[in-house]
Amino acid sequence: MISSLRRKLVGNRAFYRMALAVAVPIMIQNGITQFVALLDNIMVGGVGETQMGGVGVANQLIFVFNLAIFGAVSGAGIFGAQFYGNGDHEGVRNAFRYKLLICTALMLVGVGVFLLFGEDLIALYLKGEGTAEQRAEMLRYAQKYLRIMLIGFFPFILSQCYSGTLRETGQTIVPMVAGIISVLVNLCFNALLIFGYLGFPRLGSAGAAIATVIARFVEAAIVMVWTHRHSERCRFIAGVYRSMRIPKRLAGSITRKTIPLMINETLWAGGMAMLGMCYSLCGLIVVPANTIASTVGNVFNVAFLAMGNAVGIIVGQLLGANKLEEAVDTDRKLIVFSVAICFVIGGVMALLSPYIPNIYTAQPPEVRALASKFILIVALTMPINSLANATYFTMRSGGKTFITFLFDSVYVWCITVPLAFFLRRVVGFSILPLYLVCQLADIGKCVIGLILIKKGVWIHNIVKDGAK
Repeated sequence: MISSLRRKLVGNRAFYRMALAVAVPIMIQNGITQFVALLDNIMVGGVGETQMGGVGVANQLIFVFNLAIFGAVSGAGIFGAQFYGNGDHEGVRNAFRYKLLICTALMLVGVGVFLLFGEDLIALYLKGEGTAEQRAEMLRYAQKYLRIMLIGFFPFILSQCYSGTLRETGQTIVPMVAGIISVLVNLCFNALLIFGYLGFPRLGSAGAAIATVIARFVEAAIVMVWTHRHSERCRFIAGVYRSMRIPKRLAGSITRKTIPLMINETLWAGGMAMLGMCYSLCGLIVVPANTIASTVGNVFNVAFLAMGNAVGIIVGQLLGANKLEEAVDTDRKLIVFSVAICFVIGGVMALLSPYIPNIYTAQPPEVRALASKFILIVALTMPINSLANATYFTMRSGGKTFITFLFDSVYVWCITVPLAFFLRRVVGFSILPLYLVCQLADIGKCVIGLILIKKGVWIHNIVKDGAK
């Protein structure tokens, strides 16, 4: 019985080498990115609490745009991974073209929304306890930061389109190297522009935004130049710009998968932003504390996020190759592996939670103390988030994007967000029990996800019948 269960849930060494070959480069790239974001956060925090709060609010809004792009790229990426598994390079090429077109459209919409309504959106986060002067300062810093960051939207969508397609076709190292160089550039210019070292102007939070934009152009340039110079290895790029025409049937198929996924990512990010707004009703002190906890959490969360991407890529390729039984077995073992990793990483994070906020020396003790408690809650609930994330990527690998829409963003908006506002507005929960309950709410998603996986609704080869 135990031996049978072990064979079902645990892979051999070759299996884990294969999984880690995909996940580790993504993990390293995202880990370094998030670590530099942490340093960025610390640097901005060193020039003032209100500047860090303003940057934190602006980044929550940018996060919504970033996830909309992620959803658009991922929708076409489902086809890219399956086409690659099927040996169809023309299909991969058309999926890449689709990414470029949909992301350009989203970028134009995003820039327009932030230019026209940015101030009103930022003000929604500044309604908690605090002085009018604090609110005005946070609003000013957030607006300035947001406007500079808009310049970085264009290189961001290019790097997402190229890096995503490279990963889907087995080239995971190049996006990792580009990400590492990018964050090093970001870190250097942060020091120069935030604090004014080596004769550069001291720009504070605006300097952090400029450094991020420069780094995004560097990352995009690296992945684009490498891809075009290695067209023999990246066969999808050959002739990709001769025409942006996509076969009508394939475009329709990708759109039907992409729209629910894109809406899902946007609504999910919006739901997270609403939760942040709800938390801020407990006082303006929550804004910088939540910014610290979110930034620290992102550093540790790279493990299960990378494993989720590995599920989408590996299982998607197996489905595209019509190896359905192997896809089921691989998916099950990858999910168990992801959760096991997060028990370890979550434990380490919990042990470090009392000490990590102390690196924010410029922040008041009460902000650091609250951030420490937030970090502990994030650490303890990490395995739950890992399981929910892995089941989400499983559904997505088989093209079940409408189910992921119901499973992910509809759950957040219909259960988590209303629960948060009810507990705060009606019951009167203070911030810590409110934060804990909202983190634990994903247990319901885990249950739903496991049921859907067991039913096998995701086992689907979307390119078998020649979607092109």
